[in-house]
Amino acid sequence: MSYIKLSKQNLFYNLNVCAKQAGDKNKLAIVLKDNAYGHGLLEIASMAKEFGVTKAVVQTYKEALKIEHLFDIILILADTKISTFSHTFHIAINDIADIEELEQNTNIHIKVDTGMHRNGVSPNQLEMAIDRALKKKLNICGVFTHHKSADEFTSDFFYQNTIFKGLKEKIKSICEKLNLSPILFHSCNSAALFRHQNFDEDFARIGIASYGYLCANNVLGFPNLKPVLSLYANRLSSRVLKKGQSLGYGGTYTAYDDISISTYDIGYGDGFKRLGGSSFETKNGQKILGRVSMDSIVVEGTDDEICIFDDVNQLASIHNTITYEILTSQNPNIERIIS
Repeated sequence: MSYIKLSKQNLFYNLNVCAKQAGDKNKLAIVLKDNAYGHGLLEIASMAKEFGVTKAVVQTYKEALKIEHLFDIILILADTKISTFSHTFHIAINDIADIEELEQNTNIHIKVDTGMHRNGVSPNQLEMAIDRALKKKLNICGVFTHHKSADEFTSDFFYQNTIFKGLKEKIKSICEKLNLSPILFHSCNSAALFRHQNFDEDFARIGIASYGYLCANNVLGFPNLKPVLSLYANRLSSRVLKKGQSLGYGGTYTAYDDISISTYDIGYGDGFKRLGGSSFETKNGQKILGRVSMDSIVVEGTDDEICIFDDVNQLASIHNTITYEILTSQNPNIERIIS
């Protein structure tokens, strides 16, 4: 069967680069939402713990439960339906109404909208949110925001950064007046971390950089990282395609001569999308012939196993999308192997 190989060496290399930029591995929170960007939640979580990462970020409570034993802090970004209390879990407040959904003593991080206008309370609602959270007897553990264009050469990054720095000083003053415990501040995703010359927040939420990619690294001088995920497929069958015979759905490929071809067990049902007529060669150098099927592709040759890719940048370009979409499309049922 097809499978995904995960390079521990490359993951550790990327985490080391991020830790150096942040100042310490304790300032990293690895983002594991959406099956660790398609890499495998438990597989990446276990390696991150081995590296020494103590904080993680997920989308849902169900994801958090699976890795509860591996991290000291797990920030849940978009789920307030929490049925089991855990000191490890920290719940993101995306709207003031979220506060009413939670039981007392729940750890929360209040998200502030500094310009992305997607989730979070507005800056002028922040004091109200803090007041309501205290009345509900919630533990305010963090305040954070999210950058909308840290990987683009615009002023938005600096604008949001300025707003958040001002809010930090205001919140620290409130905490001192109310004798509250120190609050964790975090705003940086992968790209934002590498925009800082002297990172001074409590931690950075590193997602795509962990997995070996950073957008706009040529423009902004981001470091080169090493992709963690490689996709492999195994041969299902082989045959000789005669000169003039066409292949697959629609017969879009016609043999120029008698050639040996093989079918492999990967297709768009597994997350390897149809190529739309674009030319694509596997890592082994074989061109995919004809259309990608739901569960198979055909290439010239008879190798028992082929590596489809070990870097998704070319596929992202072919599909006019971003590396995130290609990675998260990988079927969670494909076996993940750590190498």
